[in-house]
This record gives sequence, structure tokens and C-alpha cells, in this order.
Amino acid sequence: MEEQRTVTKKQLVNRLAENTGQTKVVVKEVVQSFLDEIIDELSQGNRLEFREFGVFEVRARAARRAQNPRTLEKVEVPEKRVVRFKVGRRMRERIEDGPAPAAPEAPVERPQSPEPAPPGAVAPEPTPPPPSPPSTNSPF
Repeated sequence: MEEQRTVTKKQLVNRLAENTGQTKVVVKEVVQSFLDEIIDELSQGNRLEFREFGVFEVRARAARRAQNPRTLEKVEVPEKRVVRFKVGRRMRERIEDGPAPAAPEAPVERPQSPEPAPPGAVAPEPTPPPPSPPSTNSPF
């Protein structure tokens, strides 16, 4: 198994900024706002479901008696709320399959000079260029 590495929020923000063409400041604000909303919803006891990704929910952990391993003293542990994350289908499949392979670079298409058509042949209609994506300021 490969050595595990830690990816920071800053690194994710840099990647997202590069992928979306947005500034790092804007991306950082969006990411932080998203994380703050998750925290707010969970603190209110709400469940968050992101299809294909996973589900965050708050569960109550019952009070129990535990033992201090150093002193062997019995200790009462109070009830507490904990966040549970259940992995979604897409994440589970990607993790089971291992890291996604690096995207192969698309071959550069070079225009070729057209071959002369045989006499009497109908020339094919040229294909129109694909429509350009709409220009928006949204990072999504």
C-alpha cells in the first residue's frame, strides 16, 4: 500500500482555483462557507446527504462505564453526541478501486489537407464547432 499523505485545505483550494479559473480568495471563501454550513447543520442535529458522496449525521453515544488503563479505576463516561459519516456509492467504489489513474493527455489533432473527392461524389457537410460554454462568474 502506498504511503498516506495529508492534503490540506489550502492545497484543495489551490487545485479548485486552478480547475475553475476562479481566484484562490473566492474559492477559499466558498469552501470555508460550505464547511461552516455543514458544521451549523450538524450542530442543530440535522442530517446532511450528498448523493453519491455520503451522509453526515449526529448520533447520541450512550453513557457508559469505562476503565482507566493506567490506574484500572472505573470511570463514568457521560452521554455525548458524535458525528457519523456513511460513505456513498461513488466514494466507496473509487476507494475500493484505488487512486484514479492520471488522465491521459488528449492527442493533438492536426488538420489534414483534404483529399480530392472522386468525380461525382457529394462533399460531406462540415461539422459545426461545438458550442462554447456560457460565461459565468460562478465557481460551479
